[in-house]
Amino acid sequence: MKHRELDIALIQSQLVWENPKQNRLDFSDKISKLTKEVDLIVLPEMFSTGFTMTPDNVPKEEGQKTVDWMLQESKKINAAIVGSIPFFENGDYVNRLFFVEPNGKISHYDKRHTFTLTGEDKVYKAGKEKLIVEYQGFRICPLICYDLRFPVWARNVENYDVLIYVANWPMPRVSAWDSLLKARAIENMSYCIGVNRCGEDEGGYQYTGHSAVYDSLGECLVFSEKEEVLYTTLSKEHVSQTRNKLKFLEDRDWFNLAT
Repeated sequence: MKHRELDIALIQSQLVWENPKQNRLDFSDKISKLTKEVDLIVLPEMFSTGFTMTPDNVPKEEGQKTVDWMLQESKKINAAIVGSIPFFENGDYVNRLFFVEPNGKISHYDKRHTFTLTGEDKVYKAGKEKLIVEYQGFRICPLICYDLRFPVWARNVENYDVLIYVANWPMPRVSAWDSLLKARAIENMSYCIGVNRCGEDEGGYQYTGHSAVYDSLGECLVFSEKEEVLYTTLSKEHVSQTRNKLKFLEDRDWFNLAT
């Protein structure tokens, strides 16, 4: 029998700069204090380090240590965990999102749109492929921060049910974050989840959160501007009924994306 609901927790948190060990400890503490049983936990972009452009300041093996930690926590709480970290592989750094399931399955996505404004494109190798995860009866498409500004990349040609953005999106541009999350939900007729960090990073950038979940009609289900855990439940029936009634996706344009 397919699952019809997905209980999720969004952890909006401050991050300790370039300190994976401390961030893992902090998130372990937050996960252990969840007040509800959930199927999926969503963490911010680069949750182990903050949005660093100097990943060499952190031992390269910390990437795998964090993936191992995600596996451990996922099994402990019997819920999937998703978030991105700096990861070193084959001589390159990537901003890699891991989707880790309690059964031990690991899927990953490398950020396609590296943030040229801060030189991320010079430090991290860009990814080329989208990821669709089948989990608990839901089709999930996880993306990363700057990807949010590019609707063609997120276009729902895979009939996914849930779009996830993990981010370090600073306060001066947070109104764009709010608007684009809602737009991605409406145009793709899917849930859209955005999980941002809060606090201040080493470069003096301020983050005010605004983590949120929008349904397939663009209605906001949860929203926060402070350090906290947000909970909500996604309904497969909501997505199916909306699409069957309105059928907007049947009128979408088809295209080939050059990579």
